[in-house]
Amino acid sequence: MSPLDKKQTPLSRPQYNHVLRAGGLPNGPYRHPVPDSPPGRKIAFAAFVRKALEDARTTRAWTGSEVSRRTGVSRQTINRWVRGEWASDPEAERVVAFCEGLGINPTVAFGVLGWADTSPARPTPAAPPMDPDVEALLRRLVDPNVSDAEKFHIRETVRYLAYRPSVPTETRKGRKRAS
Repeated sequence: MSPLDKKQTPLSRPQYNHVLRAGGLPNGPYRHPVPDSPPGRKIAFAAFVRKALEDARTTRAWTGSEVSRRTGVSRQTINRWVRGEWASDPEAERVVAFCEGLGINPTVAFGVLGWADTSPARPTPAAPPMDPDVEALLRRLVDPNVSDAEKFHIRETVRYLAYRPSVPTETRKGRKRAS
C-alpha cells in the first residue's frame, strides 16, 4: 500500500522559525511555517502535500490514482513528496499542476518551499457559469441535514456519469423505436 492510499499521520516536526516570507500567504489550512533549512522545507512540503491529499480524499472521495490523473503528477512523484524523499527542489511546473488540479493556490506551495515569488500574481479567471442542477447537487453535498448515505449516492452517481463512455452519435441516430 502506497502513502497515497492510506491516511497519513503528521510527522513530528522540529521547531522552526514561524516566519512567513514577505508578501504574506493566504490564511487557511495549507498555511505552513517556512523553515530555515532544506530538511525542514522537505518536512513542511510533505505536510502540505499530505494535507492536500487528505482533503481530496475527504471532500472529493479521490483515491491516490485519481489525484495523480487529475493533476498530471505521477503517483511516484507524489509519494516522494509525501515521504520528503527528493534530492533537489520539486519542479515548479509539477507543483503548479498538483496545486491547480486540487484547487489550491500554487503560491501557498511556493511559500512552503521557501521560494520567493517576486513576479506579480496571475489574475484569477472568472468561474464559468454553473448549471443550476449541478449547483443544487453541490448544495446538497454540503448540507448538514443530508445523510451521509445520500451524499455517497450523489457522489457515486456523478462519478459514474462523468466517466462513462460516451455513446457514438451514429448509434443513437440509427436506433429504431418500437411502435
